[in-house]
Amino acid sequence: MKQIFKTYDSKQNREISRLEYCPRCGVRGISTPSVNHRQLQCAKCGFSLYQNPSPGVVVLIIDDDMILLGKRDDKVFMGGKWSLPGGFIEFDEDFLTSAHREISEETGLSIKINSIISVVSNFFSPDLHTLVIVLLAEKISGILQPGDDMVKVDWFPLSGPFPPMAFEADTYIIERYFKTKMPGIPVDNRFALL
Repeated sequence: MKQIFKTYDSKQNREISRLEYCPRCGVRGISTPSVNHRQLQCAKCGFSLYQNPSPGVVVLIIDDDMILLGKRDDKVFMGGKWSLPGGFIEFDEDFLTSAHREISEETGLSIKINSIISVVSNFFSPDLHTLVIVLLAEKISGILQPGDDMVKVDWFPLSGPFPPMAFEADTYIIERYFKTKMPGIPVDNRFALL
């Protein structure tokens, strides 16, 4: 089972984000004391800002033998291509609540989350690494309509073919689920429906 997806060689490319001003004291110039730990440090106040992966969720929504995909807005990362619906987990959210919110915003649907089917790391660029929880769900209600970062949403046969996909991980997840129908790890029933 593949769970790490790289669009660039993160071991060779040690570039780190550059901040012009310290987020704590506002002084201009923040340095990189240690590339190994991927942190930025302010020379004046000592504040350390660690570069950590951004947590996210994507949802494989199944309806009979169809899956839901969304076409990404041209204004967002990998715009114009298709992906599983989902997004970043907000600071005050747990991952299941985040999944319900993202699906509602991007597709207009309410879902029942059945299980966790994978967790993947994506290394998209030196400034964008994600850790994504992949959930399996079914449609409960709602009117299918694109929103938020999606300009189009549509059902596709689980067997394919698929439109041009934005993320290697999504393609892998769909193909693996089609081959195995692996049920995954059940989620807390208190959060399966919201």
